Amino acid sequence: MTQAASPRPLDGVRVLDLSRVLAGPWATQALADLGAEVIKIERPGAGDDTRLWGPPFATTTEGERGDAAYFFAANRGKRSVTLDMANPEGAEIIRRLAADSHVVVENFKVGGLKKYGLDHAALSAINPALVYCSITGFGQDGPDAPRAGYDYMIQAMGGLMSITGQPDGSPGAEPMKVGVAVVDLFTGLYASNAILAALLRARETGAGAHLDIALFDVQAAMLANQATNFFVSGQAPTRMGNAHPNLSPYQPFPCSDGMVVIAVGNDGQYRALCGALGDAALGTDARFETNARRVENRTLLSPLLAGLTRRFAMAELMRALETAGVPCGPVNTVDQVFAERQAIHRGLTVEQPRADLATPIRTVASPIRVDGQACVHPTPPPALGQDTDAVLGELGLDVAALRARGVV
Repeated sequence: MTQAASPRPLDGVRVLDLSRVLAGPWATQALADLGAEVIKIERPGAGDDTRLWGPPFATTTEGERGDAAYFFAANRGKRSVTLDMANPEGAEIIRRLAADSHVVVENFKVGGLKKYGLDHAALSAINPALVYCSITGFGQDGPDAPRAGYDYMIQAMGGLMSITGQPDGSPGAEPMKVGVAVVDLFTGLYASNAILAALLRARETGAGAHLDIALFDVQAAMLANQATNFFVSGQAPTRMGNAHPNLSPYQPFPCSDGMVVIAVGNDGQYRALCGALGDAALGTDARFETNARRVENRTLLSPLLAGLTRRFAMAELMRALETAGVPCGPVNTVDQVFAERQAIHRGLTVEQPRADLATPIRTVASPIRVDGQACVHPTPPPALGQDTDAVLGELGLDVAALRARGVV
């Protein structure tokens, strides 16, 4: 993989990362990949909770258990500093770092950092141009603001689980969460977008910002067309399995050796699909000739198409559909994803050695490319506290003395 040459888009931007777990670290990893210096503050002796969220765990060069794979997913390109913010000296060091930073990201409960003098009001008084991003479950105000928020509960409360899973009456029917923590991930992306916008304003005006990003708000926004379907129709969407509420056919279909998703987006593609499957007459059947009719009659159409696709092997079907211009793709397992020729060509697997680990850390590349070059930070997720001496030494502090007093 060719990594983006310097200068990268965010070279010169310093981010002080007080967040942990996923939403905040996902945002700051995106900023790191774009070139920002990210200083991750972690609890002495423990660090980010996700260092322990395993198995699987990495193995150290001494054959011992290392960090959990979960931690690696969201912490590439950061400098790890262990500081006890509950210690007044530790909090003062964080304030000094914030004074020379452009961005602070935190995901403590509302008001949780005020007792340490690390809230927005305190840090913006020191650094008026500071972009301060607070990530919480429910936002900085409202009746639920004091509540903790976790991805799973927000998927439930925010409606995503009500539209995910098999429909009532089908085998295995129940509300279902998504296989990755999508609310945390979307929240991280919304946070990084907001941070970039606030940085632009700060550069133009010298005025910072307090960004209020809530998992619940993000989940509501993620409902997208399903929410507007409700607003227009007055009917709450329901679980439809793999079917699409507004398009048909748009779902997996069986082959002799697996499943292939067929994603028909218009009437021309539908007719091309039927031709490729050897039943051109089905493409002009009055019951199915428009998308609206196909959605209305999907329970009739899907079994007819499945009967045709079963005659094909996956590779054979995809060749026929690609030739006909019909969007399709295999239902891959995760290992198959990274074996795809396109994944290999695009360098989607990043491999980075870390001195304390027996094998290199493998993570997924950022999907962002600038001028044809991948934006991937060249350093791996850090060992706990590996940069404490260097970062605090840059402040002219006596790190040995701080360590003796339990501050770091």
